[in-house]
Formats: sequence, C-alpha cells, structure tokens
Amino acid sequence: MIEEHDRVALTTKEPDAGLEPGDVGTIVHAYSGGEAFEVEFVTLTGDTVAVLAVDRDEVRPVQSRELTHTRGLEWGKEGSALFGTHRIPEE
Repeated sequence: MIEEHDRVALTTKEPDAGLEPGDVGTIVHAYSGGEAFEVEFVTLTGDTVAVLAVDRDEVRPVQSRELTHTRGLEWGKEGSALFGTHRIPEE
C-alpha cells in the first residue's frame, strides 16, 4: 500500500510538467483512502519541478533493487516549476 512520504515512480507521461514514466516523486498527500495522491517531483538538488495530483494507477511504489537515472529537464517558458493538480477526487 502506498502511503504519505513514500517514493513512487510515475507510470504515465505528464508533458505539461516535463515528467516521463519512471520519474520518481514523493507522496505528500493521499486522497480517498489511496485512490489518488498528491506527488512532489524534485530535481536531484532539491528544486521542486511539479506537484501533481495523480490517480493510483499513474504511480507505482519504487522497488529496493531499482536505480534512479538522470536526464535533462525542459523547464517551462518562464523557468519555474509547475504547481498543478488534476483529477482530485472528492473525499
């Protein structure tokens, strides 16, 4: 079961946030008993890239034998992080 503060891997592409499947984020809030989550994605230096609400099937728990991988990030036109939510279920 995924809980707050767990690290998760994104399973879908989020082009508006510049995120790709496999990008790792941290659960900052769980909605409706784990049906959806608020997830923060940060760079390796701790800068927030995006905070998104995602459905349970859009993330998966990270595994103990997985490695992180680096890649460049295309920032928005103004060079700022995306703070957005979508599909937030009613609690």
